Amino acid sequence: MPIGSPARVLAALAAALLLTAGPLPGRQARATPTVADTVWDDLAECESGGDWRANTGNGYFGGLQIWPPTWEEAGGLRYARRLNLASRRQQTAVAEEILRMQGWEAWPVCAREIGMIGGEPDGPDGADEPDRPDGPDAR
Repeated sequence: MPIGSPARVLAALAAALLLTAGPLPGRQARATPTVADTVWDDLAECESGGDWRANTGNGYFGGLQIWPPTWEEAGGLRYARRLNLASRRQQTAVAEEILRMQGWEAWPVCAREIGMIGGEPDGPDGADEPDRPDGPDAR
């Protein structure tokens, strides 16, 4: 099924609703809501071509291309010293914590591509805007 198929979009929306919805009456809230496996697979397909062992030399690792300090902060070291050495399930378990801490903006481009973030990525036409100086001394 293609990434943008109606079934994938519905699964992504359902996962997003689970993240924001409170507990049902008479039910206990789960400590950490989980995202459907298909959403993580779609995100990994976009981030790393679906390679859960990815080590491309860009400073990010694993299927979800997580930065090592973020992996450590989210508790990933309990599984492996580097993401690409952890299993898919371990990577998604840590990704659930990253999602709780940072939201889908932890994966800004691919989360938008698979429908977890709305809107356009950068400028009004979706193209990157040029860098602009931030201070009086910037040139």
